[in-house]
Amino acid sequence: MANINDFKATFAGGVRPNLFRVNIYNTAGIQLYKTEMLVKATSLPGQTVPAFDVPYRGRQLKVAGDRTFDDWTVTFLNDAGWQNRNAMERWMQSISAFSQNVSSIPFSNHYGTAIATQLTRGGTPLRTYRMDVLPTALNAIEVDSSTNDSVEEFEVTFAVNYFTIDGLGTDAGAVSGSPGSSGGTSVSGSIAITNEIGNLTIAAGTIL
Repeated sequence: MANINDFKATFAGGVRPNLFRVNIYNTAGIQLYKTEMLVKATSLPGQTVPAFDVPYRGRQLKVAGDRTFDDWTVTFLNDAGWQNRNAMERWMQSISAFSQNVSSIPFSNHYGTAIATQLTRGGTPLRTYRMDVLPTALNAIEVDSSTNDSVEEFEVTFAVNYFTIDGLGTDAGAVSGSPGSSGGTSVSGSIAITNEIGNLTIAAGTIL
C-alpha cells in the first residue's frame, strides 16, 4: 500500500491555479494592453467529443461525433485608462457597428488568437493552448456608490473555432499569423542524410 512519501514523490507539489499567463491578439489592428498582468481569471479551454448511438440487433454502438469547443471567458481588471475595455469595444464595433448593421473590417479580421499558458512554480510554461477566437459578449461593469475597497472588473466571452496545444501532434503548433509563431518542424534528434552529393546532418532543434 502506498504511503505518504510515495504520494509526495508522485504529486510533486501539484499545479497552482494562480500561475498562468494570457495573451490576446487580433487582426483588426486593435492592441490589448498588458493582458499578462491585467487578466485576473480565465480557464484552460474545454472541448467535447460527443457520441451518438448506432443500433445493431438490439444493442447500441457508441460512435464518436464531431468535436466542439467550449466558449472561453476572461475576467479583466479594469485599468485606470480603460485601455482593455476600450480595445474590446472597438474590436466588437469593427465587427458589428453600434448604430448600423455594418462591419468596418474584412471577415477574416473578425478573429483573433488567444494564448493561455499554465506556468510551473518556477515560472516556465507547463502547458500552452492557442485558440482561434471571436469575441461574442462584453459584460456590463457594475457600479455602486456604496461599494468600497474593490476595483472594477469585467468579463469577455469568446467563441472558439479550435485550439491547438504546443507540442502535441502535427496540428498543435502556433496558430498561423499569431505573434511569435513559426512554421516548420523541430527535430528532437539528429538526422543524417546521405546521397550522391555528400552527407548532411541536421542537429536537434533545427527548424526545417
